[in-house]
Amino acid sequence: MSEFRIHHDVNELLSLLHVRGGDGAEGYIDLLQKHRTPYVTTTVSAHSAKVKLAEFSKTPEDFLRKYEELKSKNVRNLDPLVYLLSKLCEDKETLPFLQQNAKERSESSANTTSTSTTSHTLPQTSTKMSMQELDELRKKLGNVTASSNAPLPAEVTRKMLRDKHNKKNPTQPNPVFPNWVYDRPALLGDFITSPPPAGDPAAAVGTMPLPAQEQALVEDLLFVLIGVDGRDITAQPVLGRQNRSFIVDSTLDMSIKELVNRILPVASYYSTITRFIEEKSSFEYGQVNHALTAAMRTLMKEYLILVTQLEHLQRQGLLSLQKLWFYIQPTMRTMEILASIASSVDKGECMGGATLSLLHDRTFNYTGDSQAQELCLYLTKAASVPYFEILEKWIYRGIIKDPYSEFMVEEHELQKEKIQEDYNDKYWDQRYTIVQHRIPSFLQKMADKILSTGKYLNVVRECGRDVTCPDAREVLYTLKERAYVEQIEKAYNYASKVLLAFLMEEKELVSRLRSIKHYFLMDKGDFFVHFMDLTEEELKKPVDDIVPPRLEALLELALRMSTANTDPFKDDLKIDLMPHDVITQLLRVLAIETKQEKAIINADAAEAALSGLEAFSFDYIVKWPLSLIINRKALTRYQMLFRHLFYCKHVERLLCNVWISNKDFKLYSLHCAKWFAASFALRQRMLNFVQNIQYYMMFEVMEPTWHVMENNLKTASNIDDVLCHHTSFLDNCLKDCMLTNPELLRIFSKLMTVCVMFTSCMQRFTQSMRLERLSQEQGTKDGPPAQSQHAEEAEKKRLTTKVCALQSDHADSHQSDAGLEATISKFDSNFSTLLLDLLDKLSIYSTNDCEHSMISIIYRLDFNGFYTERLEKMAIERSQKAS
Repeated sequence: MSEFRIHHDVNELLSLLHVRGGDGAEGYIDLLQKHRTPYVTTTVSAHSAKVKLAEFSKTPEDFLRKYEELKSKNVRNLDPLVYLLSKLCEDKETLPFLQQNAKERSESSANTTSTSTTSHTLPQTSTKMSMQELDELRKKLGNVTASSNAPLPAEVTRKMLRDKHNKKNPTQPNPVFPNWVYDRPALLGDFITSPPPAGDPAAAVGTMPLPAQEQALVEDLLFVLIGVDGRDITAQPVLGRQNRSFIVDSTLDMSIKELVNRILPVASYYSTITRFIEEKSSFEYGQVNHALTAAMRTLMKEYLILVTQLEHLQRQGLLSLQKLWFYIQPTMRTMEILASIASSVDKGECMGGATLSLLHDRTFNYTGDSQAQELCLYLTKAASVPYFEILEKWIYRGIIKDPYSEFMVEEHELQKEKIQEDYNDKYWDQRYTIVQHRIPSFLQKMADKILSTGKYLNVVRECGRDVTCPDAREVLYTLKERAYVEQIEKAYNYASKVLLAFLMEEKELVSRLRSIKHYFLMDKGDFFVHFMDLTEEELKKPVDDIVPPRLEALLELALRMSTANTDPFKDDLKIDLMPHDVITQLLRVLAIETKQEKAIINADAAEAALSGLEAFSFDYIVKWPLSLIINRKALTRYQMLFRHLFYCKHVERLLCNVWISNKDFKLYSLHCAKWFAASFALRQRMLNFVQNIQYYMMFEVMEPTWHVMENNLKTASNIDDVLCHHTSFLDNCLKDCMLTNPELLRIFSKLMTVCVMFTSCMQRFTQSMRLERLSQEQGTKDGPPAQSQHAEEAEKKRLTTKVCALQSDHADSHQSDAGLEATISKFDSNFSTLLLDLLDKLSIYSTNDCEHSMISIIYRLDFNGFYTERLEKMAIERSQKAS
């Protein structure tokens, strides 16, 4: 069971049981993942579980009847479910809770039913019902019950199956038998129900002497055994899937009647088998059922030969009722097994793999009865031939030829011509999927390998190569599963080797991944410095004002003028302007299926216009079949990491620019030295924080994780291993870079915002002081400033005012040195509080959640123990609150 399926089932169970609080679904999912063990159903465990449940049930007969009904329909996972229910019955803690929950749900459903209106009209309760009204009501209720339980007519079922197939394969319609095949009941081998012929009634058989009665009944039985009504034995009409019953003349002698009743079940089995053969031989029921009916038809020929030989003896006067019973007994067991299989396939509406599962289970269950097991083995071998033909084409060539939707692997038509442009992972996950109820039980353990084998070969075929497994051999059904397990293993190993070599050697997968690492994980330092210098002015604009072709041209220039020029895949790098900043994008992803999801989506609607820096990201062109590995999900993860690193690099550049502009302060008087020193110290702390965070992400997270992935790729044996290692690399990078924890992400976002606001404030102040100094120098040298200088100064002041409006908390901070000192102090306080909060949360997660890599951030930022005392104090306060 996949992780997503477990997550869905746990959530459904929690909602049904109205469980709230605790660790939620994630806690239960972790427990299930850690403690789950494969459960193998055995006959002993299933039987004992059934007995326990029957003893626990208030109506054991109804429970056993329902169990047998479901068993006859070959319901999947019935025995594991019964085993689970028996364990729940023994659990004294869980059982009262489940009973209370069931009681509450029944009461709520009863209330709902009582408030809803009904369309049935009942007679007034104030008057008594007459016998005629009572009979009519009983008939109506009986008709409703019969109609609800009765199966659909064969014509309707065939039409539904035909329409389903034609909808899926409009170019290959199902072949159809002509209508006269179904309109002429005399062509069938079963009984024809017709009214008795008019005329003088024949004398009752009971009035004849015993020898005459016996001869008459022998003749009748020989007719009934081949589906023809006799004179004194007539078949009853059949409703739905009922077994055929017969009416025997009541005047018949009791000794003869007893022997007749012993033989009649064979006629009932014959009727069931014949109806099954005639119905399931239609094309709509698939090749497996068709092969099964062909095998049954062969066995029925032997049965008809036996009846013909008995008729020959009867004509010679050598067949008595006792002899007939003697000759028919060996056939009775065979007919019973065939009729049982036919009824089970019919009731379970089995096709394809479901039919083979039923036949395999019957073969396995008849282990102690060699004759019955041999019969079932013959039927299973015959029915499995078309299924194994489809299997062979799939595992040896990667082709599915399944015209009747019987095979375990189902193909979904995805537009192959768009794969190169829309390189998503839907193709790999959804092009071919497993349909659980079509998996034969004897192939259940190998289902995933069968799916992967065909998928691997199919990918190579999609690239224009014709591949065929050199170890291809015919797959035959056997009770020794190891025989075809070995063949599937060989095919799987060949397919894995072919596709892996194709991707690694011919398509240069590792080189592609290295190319992506150069750009998305900022591996090429000189390229990024050059690129950011070239695009700095362009990326400052609002995203709507940016011209993408201009950015593409600047990217091309940066690539050609740096060491990235040696990368053979550099032309696949593209520019992408995203609709959200990276923090919003990450929070939206992390808020999926949580209480905060709606709040975040509603908040995004009112979001301010993005700048180019906030929206900027790289994209990468990936062609088939590399898009199986570097799919859209993987590229989105790369983009998140890149945008996070890129924004950190941008903040670092802003802080470095502040450091450069601070050189001008040397020209001013020393009375401002106090807040100068405070601002310089704060700038250095911010720069130290940003640089250490970058160093941690690039050299302590991404590089080691990348080397682990590279080594794993060298030892990968199939493409699924490659996918797993690549996905694991990206997930670990996202987690260790604090991008999967909303709490850490919000604190980090606020820290970056404080740094950006501080740089804006310092740049504004530096610019204003520079303008003031220039105006003073101009006034002392040349008199009043010119009109153009006034216009320039007015423009600069207007820009300064616009920036200040975004920083309303600090708008009044430039009036005096005291105001500036207060502003710097406020920035310092906010930064220190957030940084301490981040370090505190990191220490909690590194201890409680075993995220040991994150503790490196604490060591780097608190290398001299500056924050240690305050962190210890916060930990003591937290423990006191908890106690």
